[in-house]
Amino acid sequence: MKQTTQNKKRVVVGMSGGVDSAVTAALLKDQGYEVIGLTLTLWKDEHEEEKSWQDRSCCKIGLARHVAKTLAIPHYAINIQTEFQQEIIDDFCDTYLLGQTPNPCVRCNERMKFGHLLKAAARLKADYFATGHYSRIQWHPHNNRYSLLKSSNLEKDQSYFLYRLNQAQLSRTLFPLGEMTKEAVYKVAADLGLPYEEVLESQEVCFVTQKDYRVFLEENRPEAHAPGEIVKESGEVVGRHEGVAFYTLGQRRGLGVALGERAYVTRLDPANRKVVIGNEMDLLCDELVAEDIVWGGADLPKKPIPVHAKIRYRTPEQEALLIPLDDGKVRLKFKAAQRGITPGQAVVFYQKEHVIGGGTISKAST
Repeated sequence: MKQTTQNKKRVVVGMSGGVDSAVTAALLKDQGYEVIGLTLTLWKDEHEEEKSWQDRSCCKIGLARHVAKTLAIPHYAINIQTEFQQEIIDDFCDTYLLGQTPNPCVRCNERMKFGHLLKAAARLKADYFATGHYSRIQWHPHNNRYSLLKSSNLEKDQSYFLYRLNQAQLSRTLFPLGEMTKEAVYKVAADLGLPYEEVLESQEVCFVTQKDYRVFLEENRPEAHAPGEIVKESGEVVGRHEGVAFYTLGQRRGLGVALGERAYVTRLDPANRKVVIGNEMDLLCDELVAEDIVWGGADLPKKPIPVHAKIRYRTPEQEALLIPLDDGKVRLKFKAAQRGITPGQAVVFYQKEHVIGGGTISKAST
């Protein structure tokens, strides 16, 4: 059963300044909703004022206001830079210091966009909150739960970034683009006279903007500069590094060592300030453990179940057996070994088009 919206008229649209949220607002207005646009001020770097208006990062207030004016809808901005610093940027930096690789977009969707914006929507007495994400929501009357579904347009599916949305959030959210292709979205924008050629795609890590994450990290966490040894899996020292936080699992370039063969970062040991390198085969693992699990429309499994799992946004789903553990964590056993399972990243579990859950990778093993 599809999500129903009978007799619901007021909807708040999270407007990032991108073409997707612009078209979302336009479609909902055309469907007869009373539409209100909201934009979060999340991050502002020291040179933000100097940038051209269409280049400003992530949630672009100037563009969102322009689109709202074009659509003749009210628009408001909410400044949550302090909360964004504490919950997203600090977590981003601290995760790298732990020798893991964070996924700030997943956390931002859960805490910022579907947290603060939904609260603002409630204050405005809105019935629904909508965004331009490519995903879908479905209601299941047999267990009184909502579930997140993949977009019909699999090339743009963003369910991986949304898996942490809870039942309360899903029950009040609309994804009007869930059945659309990007080409269809551009056509709607063009027909409405929206400046879609100027409305750029949001960056995945908006606050890093034009910097390498390593530069950003060193500026925000000077303690990341902690020199140590680069070692082979055997323990042989083959080089020096400037800080474990500046390396990621699977990294090949910029290692500064010459072994006569391709070398990759296979493990990070921040406690001992060691970067471990090996060959590509050392990156292969067929199991992982995930924690901080969020379950979707399905009930918590009581026994092992087959799933398809995605360990990175742009990595195809892989067959796996999901095994619930006593401590609330899960173990995934993949049918085929996976390259570079990375602690700190999200893993999302699918059964056909349904997101049944997901969590944060805590460790990989063979």
